[in-house]
Amino acid sequence: MNKRKKRLVILGSTGSIGQSTLDVIRRFRDRYGVVGLAAGRNSGLLARQVEEFQPEIVAVESEKQAGELRRNLGRSRVRILCGEAGYEEIASVATADMVVSAITGIAGLKPTLAALRKGKDLALANKESMVVAGDLIRKIAARTGSRIIPVDSEHSGVFQCLRGRDKKFIKKVYLTASGGPFLRVPLEELSTKTLAEALRHPRWKMGQKVTIDSATMMNKGLELVEARWLFNLRPDQLGVLVHPQSIVHALVEFLDGSVLAQLSQTDMRIPIQYALSYPERLESPLPSLDLAEVRSLEFFPVDEQRFPLFGLARKALAAGLSFPVVLNAANEVSVQAFLEEKISFGQIFEIVSYCLNHHQPRALAELDDILAVDRESRGQAQLYLKKMKGNIT
Repeated sequence: MNKRKKRLVILGSTGSIGQSTLDVIRRFRDRYGVVGLAAGRNSGLLARQVEEFQPEIVAVESEKQAGELRRNLGRSRVRILCGEAGYEEIASVATADMVVSAITGIAGLKPTLAALRKGKDLALANKESMVVAGDLIRKIAARTGSRIIPVDSEHSGVFQCLRGRDKKFIKKVYLTASGGPFLRVPLEELSTKTLAEALRHPRWKMGQKVTIDSATMMNKGLELVEARWLFNLRPDQLGVLVHPQSIVHALVEFLDGSVLAQLSQTDMRIPIQYALSYPERLESPLPSLDLAEVRSLEFFPVDEQRFPLFGLARKALAAGLSFPVVLNAANEVSVQAFLEEKISFGQIFEIVSYCLNHHQPRALAELDDILAVDRESRGQAQLYLKKMKGNIT
C-alpha cells in the first residue's frame, strides 16, 4: 500500500527558504503534497508556484496583491486570502500535516502560533518567532503535541546531535558562523561598508535581511536566543565559533569531554529535507561531502570588537525578560533602514544599542505583552532614526 503524502503549508514560499523547500518537494513528489502557499508581494512568482504545485489555498500580504494574483491565475479555483488574518488561517488549515514557517521577521510569529495551536508539526525557519516568544511557543507545543523541527542549518545540526541523548549530560552547545563578508576587513573600514558589499555573502545564498544580519553577526546572536528555547538550555551552555568553511554547522560538548559535530555541504536543502522527512532520512541528490577535498577546518572565537551587535545579543540573552524582543525589533528597523540606504552600516549598532540601553525590562506572560514591547521598541528605533537624520544625538 502506498504511503499517504505528507501535506504541507509553506509560509514564505517566494523567499529563499520557501523556494528551496519547493525544490525539495519537486524531488519527492511521491512523498509530499502542497496544501497551501503564503507569500508577501511577489504575486508573479507565487502564481507560477500555484500553477506548478496546485495548492488548495494561498495567502498574500494585501488585497492589492490578491487582485494581482487573481489576474495572474485566471480561472484557477484556488482560494486566495490576504493580510495577517489570511496568514493565520492558512497556517491552521485542517488538511495540513506540517507547516514550514519561513516568513522573515516578527511577521511570522502569529501564523507560527496559529499552526501550533492547531497541533501542526512545525518546520521552523523563522528564528524571530522563537527569539521573542520562545517560552510561549514551548508551552503551546507541549499542550497540543506539535513537534518543532528546526530548519536553520545550525539548529538542525544541534537537533541531530542531540537526538536520543539525555540533555543532563550536555556541557556546551556551539553554533558556527561563517563570519560573513567582513570577517577579515580592517576594523577601521567596517562602519562605512556599503549595502552592496554587505549583501555579498561568501558562503550562503539567503534573503537580504538575513544576509545583513550575517554581516553584523546579529544572526548568530538571534540564533543563540532561539537555541536557548528550542533545546531548553541555559544561556551559559550556548556559544558560537567562527568557522569560515561552513562545513561544521554545530558541535555539542558533553560532560565527559566528548564532542559531537554535524557536518554537511553548504546547502539549505539538506536541513530542509531532514525537517520534512524527520525521523526518516532520504537520499540526497547533492554531492557527498568530501573532507579530503576540504582539507582544513578552521575555528575562531567571535571578535566582539568586529561584531559588536553579537555582544549586544549575548547580553540580551543573559538578561532575558523582554530584552530579546527589543533586540529583535530594533534590529529589524535598523536593517530595513540600511537596506533602504538611509543609514550607514555602523549605525545599525548605534540604533540597537540605544534601544536596549533605554529599555525598562518586564516579564512577558502573553502574546499581547510581547507585541506591546515590540511596538514600543520599533517606535523608539524610528524616533532615534529621525534624530539621527537631524543630527540630534
